[in-house]
Amino acid sequence: MKIALFTYSTKPRGGVIHTLELAEALQCLGHQVCVYALDKDCIGFHRPLKCPSKLVPTKPAAQSIDELIKQRIQEFIDYLIKEEEKYDIYHSQDCISTNALKVLRDKGIIPHFIRTVHHIDEFNSPYLQECHDRSILEPDLCLCVSGYWQQQLKQQYQVDAPVVINGINTQKFSSKPNGLETQLKQSLGITGNPVYLSIGGIEPRKNSLKLLQAFSQVLKTYPQAQLIIAGGDTLFDYKPYRVEFFTIAKQHNISVGESLILPGVIADRDISILYRCADAFVFPSVKEGWGLVLLEAIASELPVITSKIAPFTEFLDHESALLVDPYDIKTISIAMLDILNKDVAQKLINNSVSIPAQYSWQRSAQIHLNLYQKLLLN
Repeated sequence: MKIALFTYSTKPRGGVIHTLELAEALQCLGHQVCVYALDKDCIGFHRPLKCPSKLVPTKPAAQSIDELIKQRIQEFIDYLIKEEEKYDIYHSQDCISTNALKVLRDKGIIPHFIRTVHHIDEFNSPYLQECHDRSILEPDLCLCVSGYWQQQLKQQYQVDAPVVINGINTQKFSSKPNGLETQLKQSLGITGNPVYLSIGGIEPRKNSLKLLQAFSQVLKTYPQAQLIIAGGDTLFDYKPYRVEFFTIAKQHNISVGESLILPGVIADRDISILYRCADAFVFPSVKEGWGLVLLEAIASELPVITSKIAPFTEFLDHESALLVDPYDIKTISIAMLDILNKDVAQKLINNSVSIPAQYSWQRSAQIHLNLYQKLLLN
């Protein structure tokens, strides 16, 4: 099969990681796969790929978010209209490329297209909401990554979306040191005890404000503790939210670069090492498609604190993670203290260590292939 996968970015966000890992797994199964992505900074993907890719050039970002989305959709359209390569499958992983593929299908340039919904968003902008709704309602086949979002797609859009699982590369993420941990700690200034890690950047969906406030309570007991919040490259800048975040840090005398480390997007060669530099993984997110970083942390044998919400509860329970109310700062801070108990941490690790084996990209690729075949037969 010839398969084209589409994603809105070359940066390591969850949906992009899903796209690349799926592409490589499909390629390993003997199919011809090409990844198309908007290349917003002209430096390509964050890591080398094991399959072909084509980078869609972009212009400087428009001023308003509505105009930016219109621009990005049109950039995909302009590039793909000139594309001579034809595929059996056109599969988008996001709203932007889905809207572009809809235009191409309606023009008869491509026969059909698929979209994977990682989570459902809500926007104040009528234009953005229309784009989002269209990206769910228009595909010839809609997929999703968890039972929770399958249920939500049915309830909110009357769309039947088969579940395609996420995966974890256990060759990459493990507890086995590679000798570079000390070097990374030195370069990032990781000297604390204990060290908490969270990945996803500073934004509302990641619940960064309450995480920071919970950490301020931990510092009262462990003044040498550090919180690392890595990642954060996103389409939206969340400026007001970030301003509030740094205001809270200042109010609680949390020093950026000392107690709080914000390294931004971590190089692919370092991300697996970073997990091994932490004592616990804290992820009180309020909305996720699945939570790939949780699988990465678990594969790295880190004890995990996360929100007691779906889809996390589809693969985690109270025996394998400390599940908290993400809106309760005190509950999060108590969990951050409790997880330092060696017996508690080891119990969580022991009870979660078998989870990654259930989620391989090879299995995900096979599920996708079965669905691709059904679409082609219809």
